[in-house]
Amino acid sequence: MPASALITVYTDGACSGNPVPGGWAWAVPGGRWAAGAEAMTTNQRMELTAVLEALRALGGPLDVVTDSTYVANCFRDKWYIGWRRRGWRNSQGKPVANRDLWEPLIELALDSGSTFRWVKGHGGDPFNDLVDRLAVEAARTQRGGSGDHAGEGMRVAL
Repeated sequence: MPASALITVYTDGACSGNPVPGGWAWAVPGGRWAAGAEAMTTNQRMELTAVLEALRALGGPLDVVTDSTYVANCFRDKWYIGWRRRGWRNSQGKPVANRDLWEPLIELALDSGSTFRWVKGHGGDPFNDLVDRLAVEAARTQRGGSGDHAGEGMRVAL
C-alpha cells in the first residue's frame, strides 16, 4: 500500500507512577482527535489504549506515530508472532502483560495494514507534544474529549 494511502495518527499515554490515574490520546494532524482516562492503570496500558482507540475510531490503514518503544518494537520486531506461537507467553515463558489490549490491537493493526513509527518523546515533534499534553490533561482531570481539528497550537482543556 502506498504511504500516501495511510492516515497518520499520533498516539500517547500518560501516568505518573504505576498504577495510578492515567490518560491516553490520539490525533490526526489537521483532523480528528480524542482523549480518555482510566482511574487505576499503568503507562503501558495507556500507550496501548491510545493506539487501540485510534484504530477503532479511524479504521485504517494508519501510520501510527508513537513515542512508546513498547508499541513500536512489538510491530517492528514482530513480537506478536512469538506470543501467538507460545500461547501468549513471552520469551521467558511468562504470560504476556496487557494481553487483553494487545490481542485486539494486533488484530486491528494487521487487518488494516497499519504501520508503526517511533518518535522521540519530548523531542520537539509538535504532534507528539500535542498528544502528550492531551494524555496528561486527561490523566489529571480524569476526563476525555474529542474534536474534529487537531492543530499544533491547539489549546488543551478537557
